[in-house]
Order: sequence, then structure tokens, then C-alpha cells
Amino acid sequence: MRIHRIDDPRDPALVDYTGLTDVALRRVREPAEGLYLAESAKVIERALAAGHRPRSLLLLEEWLPGVEPLLADHPDVPVYVGETAALEAVTGFHMHRGALASMHRPDPLDPLELLAASRRVVVLEDLADHTNVGAIFRSVAALGADAVLLTPGCADPLYRRAVRVSMAAVLQVPWARLPEWREAGPMIRDAGYELAAFALREDAEDLADFAARPPERLALLFGTEGEGLSRRALASATRCVTIPMEHGVDSLNVATAAAVALWAVRAGEANAGEQAGERPGERPAKAVRP
Repeated sequence: MRIHRIDDPRDPALVDYTGLTDVALRRVREPAEGLYLAESAKVIERALAAGHRPRSLLLLEEWLPGVEPLLADHPDVPVYVGETAALEAVTGFHMHRGALASMHRPDPLDPLELLAASRRVVVLEDLADHTNVGAIFRSVAALGADAVLLTPGCADPLYRRAVRVSMAAVLQVPWARLPEWREAGPMIRDAGYELAAFALREDAEDLADFAARPPERLALLFGTEGEGLSRRALASATRCVTIPMEHGVDSLNVATAAAVALWAVRAGEANAGEQAGERPGERPAKAVRP
């Protein structure tokens, strides 16, 4: 490892790690500069396992022994080491997870190719909360969907909080940006998908009924918690689905709703497979992870 002791928190070599508490700034800087941050040794390990390339690391001294094996294939990557106060002066917050890595962003995936290689996808329209985005990616990974598609206004899955909340699932689940709805709607439908919008509408199907007979190719569409799905998103959908509520509750958090929907579809698919004589859990191959 190329270890560098931090003498000056204003060192230009540390620029990848400055201003981390300024969400608006980082949201613009990181994609523009082709980087994202992996926080904690576990997330760094998963990023490297996914084939992502490190630019540099920023560590507390005691984390060196644990991180060194991870960099065996990257001996020339600079590792900046300092005490707690020095690292806080650089980043603007207390690094209680002890390690940060600046990673090169992977090349963006083509949504058309992702649709062709998948059967179950989640579509997110304009979600601004990185925590919700990260939680949905974690559910996608855990509950067997193949990919995530995001509208242009959706939060960055590679933002530090999204990566952390997802437990690095955003580094494992394939995802791509969609164009605007006038192109995205036909793109999804022409690829053979039922585009099911989750919304509170009188004509919406009950999730239990919908999931009992899941279509061969399915895209589950979720929108923001405040305004819900846009009119163009709803117009692009082929079906509308709702999760029935009780006790006066009108809706679930979007990440919770996505998890419930994914589980219901998975259960419905398993039941349909058993009735057709398939072994439990048997399903066609999923999209190849990047």
C-alpha cells in the first residue's frame, strides 16, 4: 500500500473527501467527477468484489491491517491515514466507521439491454430520498428482482447514504437511467413488460389479486411519497395496483411498499410454479450482475 500520513487536511490530494456533509454539492460533484464513496471496510470489500476500481482510501490508523488484504490487487492506490480529528477536519463529520474509499464510477448500463436480460424489474420515479433508494435496492437484492430502472430525476444510488443503507446492494443489483416517459414508457412495454404502477386509485387492483397471477415480465413502478406518480408515469403504466390499508392509514413508506410488493409477487410466482409442477424456487436465469 502507498500510505500517506495526513499533515494538512487542506491537501488537494484529499479533495475527493471534502464537503461530504453538503448533500447538494456532492450530488453534483460525484457523478461529474466520475467517483462515488464507499463507507466502511465491508462496503469497500463489496465494491472491490463487484470489480469497481479504487481511486484512494481514507482511514483511521487502526483500520490499516483490515484494509491491507483488500488492496492486494491495487498496490499503487494511495491510502491516506490520520487520527480522528484530522479525518473529521477533512470530511466534516466523525468517521465512526473508520474507512472511506473513493471509487471510480462504473460505466452506465443501457436500459434496453437491462430489460432484455431481466424478468422482474423495479422502476423508481423521482425519489429524492437516498435512504429510500438504498432500502429499495436492498429489497430488490433480497427478494429476487433482477434490476432497477430510475427516471432522470431519481436520487443517485451511488451516493454514500444510499450505498450504506443498501448494505452495498447498489453495487450488486444492475441499474440504469431511463429517458423521459415519452420514450421510457414505450421502451418498457415494447420489451414485453407489464408496467404495474402502485397508486391510490379507485380502479387499482388489490396487490393480493394481482400477485396471484404475476405476468411473465413485470416492472413494478413506484413514485415519491408526497406527490406519488406523475400523470405521465400513470399514463405509461399498463395496470394500476394498490396495497390495501387498515386503521385509517392511507399508504406505506415507499421503501416498505416496494418490499411488500416484491414479496407478494415472489410468493405468487412460487405458488403458480408449484401448481405448474415446478420445483419450489425454480425460475429462469436472472440478469447477469455487472
